[in-house]
Amino acid sequence: MSNELPESAAAPPTGAGESSPAPTRRTFIATGTAVGGAGGAGSVIGGTFLVDPEEATAAERPPSSRVSLTVNGIRRTVTVDNRTSLLDLLREHLGLTGSKKGCNAGAWGACTVLVDGQRYNACLTLAVRLEGADVTTIEGLADGDQLHPLQQAFIDEDAFQCGYCTLGQIMSGVGCIQEGHTGSPEEIREWMSGNVCRCGCYVKIVRAVEQTAAHK
Repeated sequence: MSNELPESAAAPPTGAGESSPAPTRRTFIATGTAVGGAGGAGSVIGGTFLVDPEEATAAERPPSSRVSLTVNGIRRTVTVDNRTSLLDLLREHLGLTGSKKGCNAGAWGACTVLVDGQRYNACLTLAVRLEGADVTTIEGLADGDQLHPLQQAFIDEDAFQCGYCTLGQIMSGVGCIQEGHTGSPEEIREWMSGNVCRCGCYVKIVRAVEQTAAHK
């Protein structure tokens, strides 16, 4: 039996000077599907992946680094994903949950900590960049049962309501005092402006910082 198509079924020849007709949407999709299927089939032979499973696992594992830093006077060494923020290192790896994850974008200040005596938004700081750093969180501010003067001032002035931002406010206030930006209520507000209090306790927060700075 002949396999040749009758002349009526065969595609008409294209002249040397004629261009091929533009593909239709249907032929374009069909061609793309065929090419995609061929690519997918090429990655498997007899049901076995060409890539070694161990190599695939290693390729999928995110890069990590070993970092050593001092947190609240204690030397800590951990291995973390290079993308880990200082905030996640403190909360997820070291169990120090006093630094709060508010916005996770550096706009709230609830995650404020001191790094080598300077104020940092922990959510915006990569942990792997702090090799050898000295970090102080709210958990390390008091001396045993003796509260830090600013912690006591917050109680005296009733400078909090819900308390969620309070820990970051206190850490920022400590930094503000150490930096010497407490010459007036206006100066304190300016240098504490990165810490948001949704309850609106700003007047009492400023008073607490003033009180502590006056007795420094």
